[in-house]
Amino acid sequence: MAKFRTEVAKVTPSGFIQTIEDERRRKDCRELTALMRDITGKPPRMWGASIVGFDSYLHPYAGGRVADNLLTGFSPRKQDLVLYLGPGLQNQELRAKLGKHRAGEGCLYLKRLDDVDRDALRALITHSIAEMRKRYPQ
Repeated sequence: MAKFRTEVAKVTPSGFIQTIEDERRRKDCRELTALMRDITGKPPRMWGASIVGFDSYLHPYAGGRVADNLLTGFSPRKQDLVLYLGPGLQNQELRAKLGKHRAGEGCLYLKRLDDVDRDALRALITHSIAEMRKRYPQ
């Protein structure tokens, strides 16, 4: 199996979160960790230096290469919390209920969790995971 460039790291997610300087950002990361753990039923793992991921799937690439990748997760970047949600972000109905956010291809960008409706966020993450599991059944 080919290696994905963002591999599971040896640092613990709680140890990583503890290094975040901003207390509000640490609090948001702890809340996201609890939420994603609850939804996936899987413990968090570090993927690379700054991504907290939950569960994994085998992602097939052109040419037959396959790599392990995180199913969902987040990263506390300098400007935003980035949530990796994949194809579930295409659900405009759920996103309309969310609140203040931006989205890219597969990524949801939040300034802070207080900007979004928690029930809508839970529903969007749950939907996104279901979509990923449909696309990549294990």
